[in-house]
Amino acid sequence: MSGERQNKVGIVWSPAFAYAIGLLTTDGNLSKDGRHMELTSKDREIITTFKKCLGIKNRVSKKARGQVKAREYFRIQFGDKNFYAFLLSIGLKPAKSKILDGLKIPDHYFRDFLRGCIDGDGNINVFIHPESRHPQLRTRLVSASPPFLRWVKQKIYRLAKINGGWIEVRKHGIPVLVYAKSDSVKLLNFMYYPKAECFLKRKYEVAQPFLRV
Repeated sequence: MSGERQNKVGIVWSPAFAYAIGLLTTDGNLSKDGRHMELTSKDREIITTFKKCLGIKNRVSKKARGQVKAREYFRIQFGDKNFYAFLLSIGLKPAKSKILDGLKIPDHYFRDFLRGCIDGDGNINVFIHPESRHPQLRTRLVSASPPFLRWVKQKIYRLAKINGGWIEVRKHGIPVLVYAKSDSVKLLNFMYYPKAECFLKRKYEVAQPFLRV
């Protein structure tokens, strides 16, 4: 039997812990062995922040993805049976991409979880409308599982009082939850509250002009 320590992650809800769960929900993967998890991202900052949030020390490696042979993605893999079981208990599962549904995330930490999801597989985008020439803001979350996006939308409505947003299917067939300008501003202020600490800097910099001081 391996000498690998099985209790690496302290399972206590906090803003940092919820943010890490958001990253795992979008960019993470649970092995079918009941022990190992990994997180993959093009942003090394994501992996570094994830390690800090969970207090793990595992080595970061690089890997290829899809048809591209170049190792352009950063990856951290670690084993922890207790944490794996916890992830199952809140609704995550192996091969989750198309079967993910609502998760058991405490309301108090949902905005941190959501920020992790957006950093993992979402975007914050400002562009100029081709006709009005006015700046337009969009906040998006991508997921191959419509039930998960519907759950996120419902939680945002209940906790942030944002009634807008819609789910659309892009040309590649992947559903996307979208918030337009006024609702997007409300959503960004909900996620990036004054004491929020864990976030991907390049996305925060796009959001920052829309945040209330």
